[in-house]
This record gives sequence, C-alpha cells and structure tokens, in this order.
Amino acid sequence: MNGDPGIGDARPAAVDLENMSDDISDIRLHDIPALTVFVALLIIVGLQFFTRYVLNDSLGWTEEIARYLLILLGFIGSVICVRKDTHISLKFLYRYLPKPSIKPLAVFVDALVTGFFAYAGLLAIELAERTSAQMMVSIRIPKGVIYYTVVGACFAMALFAALRLLRTLRSPPDLVAARKFETSS
Repeated sequence: MNGDPGIGDARPAAVDLENMSDDISDIRLHDIPALTVFVALLIIVGLQFFTRYVLNDSLGWTEEIARYLLILLGFIGSVICVRKDTHISLKFLYRYLPKPSIKPLAVFVDALVTGFFAYAGLLAIELAERTSAQMMVSIRIPKGVIYYTVVGACFAMALFAALRLLRTLRSPPDLVAARKFETSS
C-alpha cells in the first residue's frame, strides 16, 4: 500500500464513534429550518402511509404537501451542505495536481460556485414572482411561499460559498492544499 489510509485499501472503514458525536453537536441555529422541514415531512409522509395502507382511505392533501416539503428540504438542506463544504465534488483531482496550482483552482471553483448559487437565486426570484398569485390545490397558500423560500436558500448558499471563497483567498497555498487533501479522503 502507499501508506495513505483508504486508498487502495479493500477493508471496510471502522466507524469512529468519538467523531460521530462531533457531527451531531455541529448543528447550528441556521440548521434548525432544515430539521424542522424534515420532521414535518416525516409526519406528513407517515400520515399519508397510515391513511393509505392502514385506513384504506388516503388523505389527498398529504401528497401535495409532501412534494413541496421535499422541495424545501432539498434546498434548505443544501445550505447545510454548502456551509460544511460536503457537497459532492471532484476533490480527488486535487491529489494529482502540483501544489502551486491548487489554490488558484480552488479560488476559481469557489468563485464559480458562488456565482452559480447567486444566479440560481435570481432565477428563483423570477419563478417566485410568476407563481406568487397561484394557490396550492389542497391548502390555500400561494405557491410563491415555496419558491421565495428557495430564493432565500439559494442566496444563503451563495453567502456561505462566498465566505468559503474569502477564506480560500486569505489562506496560504499550503493550508488550502492541506484542506483539499483533508476533505478528499
């Protein structure tokens, strides 16, 4: 083996119970909306399952509400992923680059990601404005509420990506390379 844990190693990785508690304690105030939406989705889908398969009489509104909650969970949960820098990416590429080229590439990628999320927020504003007069079928709430939440999530992702860009710009190249190697394994 090359001495690098996890590379070329066919054995399953051991579960690190000590660091598992760190992940749970890493929940912050701005993670609460995603957890709230997740719990609401769990309750609605549980209600939908119960009424459909136990009572044999499904509640019609649960399907639409579950769909919108799933949209919200996807976007609000993505804010957490951007904050923690855990979105799926090609970080293994950094292992094969010369160290001097890692920081410029990381700055470019962070700027691209920030721009993408900001542009997605602008597109979501357009969608929210188009749908703000339309009401949901099962409950009397405008669809724009869902899409304005998506707008907020996109701009929150852009903010966290911009903060990561600033951190990358301020960090010395060796620290940027170390961070990329640390998160890529």
